[in-house]
Amino acid sequence: MKTLLNIIWLVLSGFWLFLGYVLAGLLLCVTIIGIPFGIASFRIGIYALWPFGYTTVERRDAGAPSCVGNILWLVLAGWWLALAHIVTGIALCLTIIGIPFGIANFKLIPVSLLPLGREIVPTDRPFATR
Repeated sequence: MKTLLNIIWLVLSGFWLFLGYVLAGLLLCVTIIGIPFGIASFRIGIYALWPFGYTTVERRDAGAPSCVGNILWLVLAGWWLALAHIVTGIALCLTIIGIPFGIANFKLIPVSLLPLGREIVPTDRPFATR
């Protein structure tokens, strides 16, 4: 079932969201300071491409640098990536078949706003860490 949901997601919104994350990642990787943010953008882009069967968990060992990084991320890329999820989610909720995908889009907003200090894990192991 996860595979079917992921394929429908890919067609309806996943590919376009993935391209947005890749674009953000490439723009952030232009500077040396932005490289960690670009890598985070690529990581979340893969998650946005194929989200069903995965979830995010907070990393307890992240610390203060991830908080500062999240503030920078929010200013540099997070707000417009979250806006893309909001617009896509609303558009998907206009159809009955798109409502579950719209809700999935809304669930991706927190990770698009504040991605640092989170880890993407399979749903069958939500408490696993590296």
